[in-house]
Amino acid sequence: MNESELTSILEEAGFSPYQADAYVALLELGSATATDLAEESDVPDPRIYDVLRDLEKAGYVETYEQDSLRARVHDFEALQESLDDRATRFSRAVDEIERRWEKPRMEESVVNVVTRFETVLESAAEAIENAENQIQLTVNPDTFEVLRPALRAATDNGVAVNLAITTDGESESVPDPETVADVCTEARHRELSSPFVAIVDRKKAYFAPHEGSTNEYGLIVDDQTHAYVFYWFFLTTQWDNWEPVVAAEDDTQEYLEIRYCIRDIAPLIDDGKTVRLRVDGADTETGDRRVIEGTVKDVIVGPDHVNLETTPISSYGNRVAIVLETDDGTVDVGGWGALVEDVEAHRIVVESVE
Repeated sequence: MNESELTSILEEAGFSPYQADAYVALLELGSATATDLAEESDVPDPRIYDVLRDLEKAGYVETYEQDSLRARVHDFEALQESLDDRATRFSRAVDEIERRWEKPRMEESVVNVVTRFETVLESAAEAIENAENQIQLTVNPDTFEVLRPALRAATDNGVAVNLAITTDGESESVPDPETVADVCTEARHRELSSPFVAIVDRKKAYFAPHEGSTNEYGLIVDDQTHAYVFYWFFLTTQWDNWEPVVAAEDDTQEYLEIRYCIRDIAPLIDDGKTVRLRVDGADTETGDRRVIEGTVKDVIVGPDHVNLETTPISSYGNRVAIVLETDDGTVDVGGWGALVEDVEAHRIVVESVE
C-alpha cells in the first residue's frame, strides 16, 4: 500500500486530510519537530500546531519540548482499536444490508417483490416446515430435493401436502415415487415447465417464474385473499389436468378442496345414499376454528349435478357448498373464501357412505 492510499484510508476512518497527511509523515520520520513535519507533510506551518494538538487529544501522537516542539507517534493501540471497531461496524453493516435485501420484512407489505429466487425458496422452506394444516406446491425435480427436508417435517406434523412436480420433458425426470410419497399426501406430474408456486395454510404464497423467463423476480405474499389467486392458478393449471404419480391413501377419503369432495359425493347423494362428513374449518363470522360432523343434506354446485365426474374443476365457477345436517341443526359449508356459508372448509373427511 503506498503513502497516498494509506492517507486516503485514514481520511475514510475519520482523520481530516491534514491529520492523515501529518500522521503518515510522522510514521516515516519516527519523531520530528513541528517545522520539519510541516515541510514533510505539506501541512501549512500555521496549521501544524493545531493538527498535532488534535492528534494528541485523540491519543494517536504525543508532543514534547526540547529545543522546540517535537512530536512522535504514540502507542498504536488507540488507532488500532478505532480501525478494528470501524471494520467490525462496516462488516456488520454489510451483513445487515444483505439480510434486508434478501429477506424483506413481511409486516412492511402484504406483497413483497424480491430479485433472487433463493430468497423466495428460503422463505417458502421456512413456511413449509412450520405449516399447520395444508400445502400446495409446484416444483421441478431440483427444487423438490432442496425442499424435501421441509416437506418431511410438515408431513411428520400431519400437514396435508398436494405436490405438483414439473419437468421439461427432455433432461428432467420425475423423482422416485417412493421418495415422493414419503413427503406428501398426493403428487401429480406436470409434463411442462412451470413457475415455482407454494401456498401454505391458505395464508402465505410464494411465486417465481420458471427458468428461462425473461423476467427474474419473486413474490412473497402474506395475505389470504392474494394467496387465493395463486391457489386457483395451482388448482386449474398445475393440478386438476394432470395424472397422479402418488395417490392419496385408500383407507381415507380426505379433501382439501370442496369441489373435489362435491364431485365425488354428488352422484352418491343423487342415488339416495347417506354420506357422513367431518369438516375441519373456520367460522365465517368469527374466524375461529370450527369442527363439525353430519350427514349431507344437499350439495350446491351450479344448476345441477349432471356429469360432475367428467367436469373439470375449473368450470365449478358458481357457488359451491355442502349442506350438512348436524346434531345442532343445518350448517352450510363453503370452500376457500366462503362468505354466505356458516363454515369455510379447510379439510373434509368422508366418514361413511351407507
